Amino acid sequence: MRILGLKVDVDTYQGMKTGVPRLLSLLAQERLQATFYLSIGPDASGRAVFQLLKNPRFLKKMIKSRAPSLYGFRTALYGTLLPSPAIALSFPSLVKRIMEEGHEVQFHAWDHRRWQDELTAHPESWIREWFHRGIEGFQALTGDRPASFGAPAWLVDDRVIGIVNELSFRYLSCTRAAEPFIHEGTNLLEIPSDLPCFEEMDIEEGEKGIVGKLTQEGLHVLPVHAEVEGGPRGEDFVRLVRAAKSLGYRTSTLGDIHSLLKGENLPRRKFRLELLKGRSVPCAV
Repeated sequence: MRILGLKVDVDTYQGMKTGVPRLLSLLAQERLQATFYLSIGPDASGRAVFQLLKNPRFLKKMIKSRAPSLYGFRTALYGTLLPSPAIALSFPSLVKRIMEEGHEVQFHAWDHRRWQDELTAHPESWIREWFHRGIEGFQALTGDRPASFGAPAWLVDDRVIGIVNELSFRYLSCTRAAEPFIHEGTNLLEIPSDLPCFEEMDIEEGEKGIVGKLTQEGLHVLPVHAEVEGGPRGEDFVRLVRAAKSLGYRTSTLGDIHSLLKGENLPRRKFRLELLKGRSVPCAV
């Protein structure tokens, strides 16, 4: 089995406005299908300035990934000096286009920045309201409830797993792990991202560092970001998927992978948090 799942996270207004259309064009050009995890509500990216002050690893990551060229000047002010524009809710016709072109659409976030920076500081009631508003917005855009949740920044805690277990998601993609598993204490199937992101790697490594992890058979999930692969790393992305095809991989949505795994006897595992290479804060692994 050689399957490469494409998981596209849309984190910002600019990523939705310009990154998603470019990615759709690249995917059509290469005849690929992907799963788009959409941030529905406000883009508060400007609040990342507080992380710059508190977390030196975050500043290093912003420099390494050339964040200004990825996100643009206005994005750095949203939620502080500029109002927070809605992300997917601002582009209903674009959400419709994603679905009409055969891609899967799932739920990523209501407010991505606040989840990423403040999740552990908020009570459970805040988490429930965050899901309520996000799912309500998702339904308004698609006419249906999301079948999957992919946590912003791969950050979850026990409260989150308990809540999503109540919300009838068919599968999750909330962790960085080597293989699919069932979340301990639930029947929730996890399809993790096992490959690194472009933004986590040195520019010189590019697609070669990721392709090197595809030399053996297996199921892999590539995390893609609309702001990155739909921006300055678009050509790197194309070379990567072409290299994967040359190795005999077929690309897939995560929904199709879920269909393949439903009857499998997967291990039950408990997530933990770990700081991965190229990240500024710990991820669930």
